[in-house]
Amino acid sequence: MTRARAIELAEAHLDSGDLLRELTRKVAYPTESEADDRDEAHRSYLRDEIVPGLRRCGFTWRLVENPVAGMPPFLLARRVEDPALRTVLVYGHGDVVRGDAAGWSEPWSPWRLVVDGDRWYGRGSCDNKGQHAINLAALEQVLLAREGRLGFNVTVLMDMGEEIGSPGLREVCTALADDELAADVLLASDGTRVSERSPTLVLGTRGEVSFTLRATLRPRGYHSGNWGGLLGNPAVLLANALATMVDARGRILVEGLRPPAIPEPVRTILRRIEIDGGPTAPAVEDWGEPGLSAAERLYGWNTLEVLGLDAGTATGPQNAIPGTAAARCQLRFVVGTDWSVLERTVRTHLDAHGFGSIDVEVDEGTAATRLDPDDAWVSWAAASVERTTGKAPTILPNLGGTFPNDCFAEVLGIPTVWVPHSYPGCAQHAPDEHLLASLAREALGIMAGLLWDLGELPASAGG
Repeated sequence: MTRARAIELAEAHLDSGDLLRELTRKVAYPTESEADDRDEAHRSYLRDEIVPGLRRCGFTWRLVENPVAGMPPFLLARRVEDPALRTVLVYGHGDVVRGDAAGWSEPWSPWRLVVDGDRWYGRGSCDNKGQHAINLAALEQVLLAREGRLGFNVTVLMDMGEEIGSPGLREVCTALADDELAADVLLASDGTRVSERSPTLVLGTRGEVSFTLRATLRPRGYHSGNWGGLLGNPAVLLANALATMVDARGRILVEGLRPPAIPEPVRTILRRIEIDGGPTAPAVEDWGEPGLSAAERLYGWNTLEVLGLDAGTATGPQNAIPGTAAARCQLRFVVGTDWSVLERTVRTHLDAHGFGSIDVEVDEGTAATRLDPDDAWVSWAAASVERTTGKAPTILPNLGGTFPNDCFAEVLGIPTVWVPHSYPGCAQHAPDEHLLASLAREALGIMAGLLWDLGELPASAGG
């Protein structure tokens, strides 16, 4: 058979209704990783939903128990045609954020796939069940088109804890880096395109680290009529501390939390990118670092966000000066930011501004990654996508968000090429999450083309 036939078979997977039926089953699994009672749902999703398709394609598989106690397992599946051939690692995650059923619009609901025109509604439809369903379906159709041979080896790694930071993934990658997870390239899908119309290649992610600022002045509140003007207010203290860190337009004021200058090759790419979230997305505002385009602010710069504030009882204040106040903060950062010293950086800044009484508590974070846009795998993937769609793909040096790409780029040490199959208006992580059927059809063709072309590569090509 031919490349064109492989793409036809992949697109027919949607046209025939097979992808819809498959995703209907997948969405019905309540695989919330933030819930405490989903272990059987996680295991059943892997064993009963993912494994049968892999078996049809000749994979061997095993569940890898999570080295972090109480965390969900991983699925590791391998198809080895010849140890001398290159190996592609395919990653996906079967867990989802909380369903939040009360927030969904009628007649949509998190655990039942509902079709409304081009939109397929359901939790996980785009993040990430729909995306890895597309990739595995394309793989099966290419295998069929090539009459049982791919021309490369495939390892599939399925994560059931990505939405809670992929606990245990780094340890698993470290333990298996030279054996079962050894690979030449990662080809995976998560996140969104820059727009619905533009196929996109993502070469990495911004990093993310969260931290809490906590002002604790006394163990309880005191009546503001009796003590106002005599006792310090931790909420006021904290608000003023935050104002020294990020200004009223969102510009980061702490030098150690700002990134280095955007490299010129990255800036050249970002100049061509327009932020388009679709008709339901909010308008881009004049916020953040001045002098940068919207694409540069989102993909090439750091952002410091205050995600939550806690002091007293905002919905029913008791006329009392609170004893404590806390701010949950998040730094999203690009390659070149020394985030490993964040606690010291923030501590030094607060002390210098007279806020020594505010405590800093830093959580574990995820490193920023960025594959060199000149890497041979990037030009190969871009040429393949353009050959399939007739459109030159947008190349993002890194996503604005974060997924565990550092485990593959740093621990496994392999090039990483992500091909997202969703769009910015998909309501990812929110009620009414959906996948666009038209985009999914194009994505099936794109992935079939990539996998076909991978089998055509000579042994020395593509890095």
